[in-house]
Amino acid sequence: MEPITFTARKHPLPNEVSVDFGLQLVGSLPVHSLTTMPMLPWVVAEVRRLSRQSSRKKPVTKQVRLCVSPSGLRCEPEPGRSQQWDPLIYSSIFECKPQHVHKLIHNSHDPSYFACLIKEDAVHRQSICYVFKADDQTKVPEIISSIRQAGKIARQEELHCPSEFDDTFSKKFEVLFCGRVTVAHKKAPPALIDQCIQKFNHVSGSRGSESPRPAPPHAAPTGSQEPGRRPMRKSFSQPGLRSLAFRKELQDGGLRSSGFFSSFEESDIENHLISGHNIVQPTDIEENRTMLFTIGQSEVYLISPDTKKIALEKNFKEISFCSQGIRHVDHFGFICRESSGGGGFHFVCYVFQCTNEALVDEIMMTLKQAFTVAAVQQTAKAPAQLCEGCPLQGLHKLCERIEGMNSSKTKLELQKHLTTLTNQEQATIFEEVQKLRPRNEQRENELIISFLRCLYEEKQKEHIHIGEMKQTSQVAAENIGSELPPSATRFRLDMLKNKAKRSLTESLESILSREPSVCEKEALPISESSFKLLGSSEDLSSDSESHLPEEPAPLSPQQAFRRRANTLSHFPMECQEPPQPARGSPGVSQRKLMRYHSVSTETPHERKDFESKANHLGDSGGTPVKTRRHSWRQQIFLRVATPQKACDSSSRYEDYSELGELPPRSPLEPVCEDGPFGPPPEEKKRTSRELRELWQKAILQQILLLRMEKENQKLQASENDLLNKRLKLDYEEITPCLKEVTTVWEKMLSTPGRSKIKFDMEKMHSAVGQGVPRHHRGEIWKFLAEQFHLKHQFPSKQQPKDVPYKELLKQLTSQQHAILIDLGRTFPTHPYFSAQLGAGQLSLYNILKAYSLLDQEVGYCQGLSFVAGILLLHMSEEEAFKMLKFLMFDMGLRKQYRPDMIILQIQMYQLSRLLHDYHRDLYNHLEEHEIGPSLYAAPWFLTMFASQFPLGFVARVFDMIFLQGTEVIFKVALSLLGSHKPLILQHENLETIVDFIKSTLPNLGLVQMEKTINQVFEMDIAKQLQAYEVEYHVLQEELIDSSPLSDNQRMDKLEKTNSSLRKQNLDLLEQLQVANGRIQSLEATIEKLLSSESKLKQAMLTLELERSALLQTVEELRRQSAEPSDREPECTQPEPTGD
Repeated sequence: MEPITFTARKHPLPNEVSVDFGLQLVGSLPVHSLTTMPMLPWVVAEVRRLSRQSSRKKPVTKQVRLCVSPSGLRCEPEPGRSQQWDPLIYSSIFECKPQHVHKLIHNSHDPSYFACLIKEDAVHRQSICYVFKADDQTKVPEIISSIRQAGKIARQEELHCPSEFDDTFSKKFEVLFCGRVTVAHKKAPPALIDQCIQKFNHVSGSRGSESPRPAPPHAAPTGSQEPGRRPMRKSFSQPGLRSLAFRKELQDGGLRSSGFFSSFEESDIENHLISGHNIVQPTDIEENRTMLFTIGQSEVYLISPDTKKIALEKNFKEISFCSQGIRHVDHFGFICRESSGGGGFHFVCYVFQCTNEALVDEIMMTLKQAFTVAAVQQTAKAPAQLCEGCPLQGLHKLCERIEGMNSSKTKLELQKHLTTLTNQEQATIFEEVQKLRPRNEQRENELIISFLRCLYEEKQKEHIHIGEMKQTSQVAAENIGSELPPSATRFRLDMLKNKAKRSLTESLESILSREPSVCEKEALPISESSFKLLGSSEDLSSDSESHLPEEPAPLSPQQAFRRRANTLSHFPMECQEPPQPARGSPGVSQRKLMRYHSVSTETPHERKDFESKANHLGDSGGTPVKTRRHSWRQQIFLRVATPQKACDSSSRYEDYSELGELPPRSPLEPVCEDGPFGPPPEEKKRTSRELRELWQKAILQQILLLRMEKENQKLQASENDLLNKRLKLDYEEITPCLKEVTTVWEKMLSTPGRSKIKFDMEKMHSAVGQGVPRHHRGEIWKFLAEQFHLKHQFPSKQQPKDVPYKELLKQLTSQQHAILIDLGRTFPTHPYFSAQLGAGQLSLYNILKAYSLLDQEVGYCQGLSFVAGILLLHMSEEEAFKMLKFLMFDMGLRKQYRPDMIILQIQMYQLSRLLHDYHRDLYNHLEEHEIGPSLYAAPWFLTMFASQFPLGFVARVFDMIFLQGTEVIFKVALSLLGSHKPLILQHENLETIVDFIKSTLPNLGLVQMEKTINQVFEMDIAKQLQAYEVEYHVLQEELIDSSPLSDNQRMDKLEKTNSSLRKQNLDLLEQLQVANGRIQSLEATIEKLLSSESKLKQAMLTLELERSALLQTVEELRRQSAEPSDREPECTQPEPTGD
């Protein structure tokens, strides 16, 4: 049987504009890749000289055609006018990407010449310089501009189209993420993986034994971070990867600060700190820990199929160690570098588990190959660098010096430079130049530069850059330094000078911001850099006591760099009068001219009051004042040395521009003394009631904000769901559904308790025939499945285990390779599945993986991905899995996916018999060309027409399958072949017939598709299919009995037949058991009906007796009522009077 063919995804190419130029190729010359622009004119002169020498021997003008486009730069020989282009004769001279042209030069003395330097071999640091001549010199700027523009477009396309996931090299493996361990070194012993697994088991066991304790932080759900904790990094924001919020380390001994342990529960510290600094973090067993381990060209990705996001992303540069377990051979791990909160870094080992040892070996081999390829590519992409000691750097400086000089001065400079060479090198160059006998000084200079270039390029091959020198010991470093040329020594001297300048500048800044000497016996100062710059209102007395007066405190981690002190440059101030000493309360700020942090206003007479106030700031109920103590001498000095702008100037807070928010304005903030509004009024102290009202208002506003955020999240989620649903249902409908039919479906779907109510089959047939609304299709399929269960209340014996979908996703499957390969082949043009390892492909992977674990006999078969993909387009992931189970087990589709595929062979025979009975001429035509149904119909049965036909047509086929069963596939196939019979009969060979059925037939129009669907509703071939199946088995038995085979072959045939008959017997037994169950249920129903009938008869007899008794009572009551009425007239007759 021919394997299923899938349509590969085609990437649309941008509209590229290719420009052709007719030029003369003067020549080319291989040069070193470190060739610079000052050296390039001499290379061009050398190429022209060599071209002139060759033209004297054989004068040939080489006309070429230069094709420039963003996809490539190609140079081809230009054929003559009478000749035609022949690729066998005229091959391209060179072809490269436009971004590989890294230098272009236009000769100003001769504008018709230009040259380009192309990277030829990045590994061997070699480039080629091509020199061209244009017939029209005005076209040269246009050619150079076109090449530069093409290179720019090509580089932009490389940046905007990363090829990590789209690259064919990337491989994907399903692994189980076990956990992470913080290790002390980037290298580890071979038994590291086994030790990590033991620690995981130890930590998990200790957690299980301490159930009353709260859950560790890594088991907390994502997004529920406690206040005060640092947010997790992007790489570890997914479930199963719970990172620690590392804080800044203290500088006195490398111990963790107390804030480091704030990310742990106090009771779980022992569990996380095992064997010193190792921090063990096993993943939560209750969560889905399966991940897709993707190895790209330069990075490793860990993708969570559960959250559809990248859980871990590491570059190869960050990975320092990979290893496989020794005792646990199905485990592997790697050590990578991660940055910590304090600006440093630490090493973490990630441990994973695979299904078997063979998969681990494959992963390790793939990692090794990926690292090797990445190293080669990195070497190729590494930019060429020149150090001060490079030989070519000396040639570069020489070419810079002689640039623009006349030939005489150039010759003098060259002679000076030749004196720096050895005697042997000077003699060699002199001899070579004299052999060629230059006519003038310019030719002599060109020859000297040419020989110098060759000499320095040879030296450059053996040169080691200054930054790459291995300093194994101090003695070796000294020896290497002594052997360096004078230029390298000067380079180091310049570096030392720059360091000295920076240290001097920093020293001056620290002196200007230094505190007064201890001998003045002033209050203990606070260094300028020790202020907390985040606007907190905490007391700074603890910070001031923790630093020595002479030492400035380290900068806070939030500061990217130290800003320049406001001491040497300033704007001129309008107020120049000397400040007046403060006489008011120390709590009231005074306007004066001073540094920002110098906020105290006391004179020597008032300093004691301030000291007493500062010592008791914690006792007062007000806000602690962030002041800085200065003597009156210091204040005068600061007013003179560091004048500031006015109080309203924006530069006052320029030091805080990098922090995101400004610090609060202090009541003792420095302002100008002679401002226009005088001293500010004293702030009133708020009462407890006012503070309580402010708190209530703030809390209400915060609650309102939280509610608004939740509503926004709900709206965003609903909008994403709508967009996702619209993306899924992006296909053309075949049978448009009218409003009346949609109303009928909505009425049936909205029926309360519909899963227990049997609907009329005729009504459902009519509704499906008239159309199914696309946005309700998934719900309608579930409704039809419920009706099937109500109709067949006794399911088949081969029902799957009732394992929850979420539990299946937590396991590893052995079918991962086949599933991952088919993900990219399943609906590659549909937007929901087109993104590699996007949400669509990951959901599809989850469904196929869960079914392969549920049905071990079938596992995964090619074609199942299309069936699951159609279901996934119309419903959620878990619902699609349930419907896949329904189709496979209840509808009986799993039989055709068994490894032996006997049922598929039977289906092929049934289709041939249908063609023989209904379309005899078409059957004969196909048999004449030996075209069996397996050549074209196997994908129809395995993918339900989804691999070749439009989605709208496939959706209608699924509508009918859910309604009528699997015989719909035969009906559709027979209708398609029958309706196109005249076109098929026109083709007269095997290739064209099969190509027509596979390619042209699926592209039939909407009218023909709807006609096919209507024909399917009118066909009934159930009895024929059953008869053909029996016929197949009979013919198979006859073939076995009549075939002249050897005993062994006969035994094999009989064994196969016996096994197939056993399976058929099992199927018949299943059907018999179902029939017996139905009979028993019917008999039980009859007994119930008979008993209920007898009970009803008895009830009827009792009711009749009761009725007769009631009638008698009514008669008696009537009699009794009649007798008193007869007596009353007699009693009421009038008596005669005595008149």
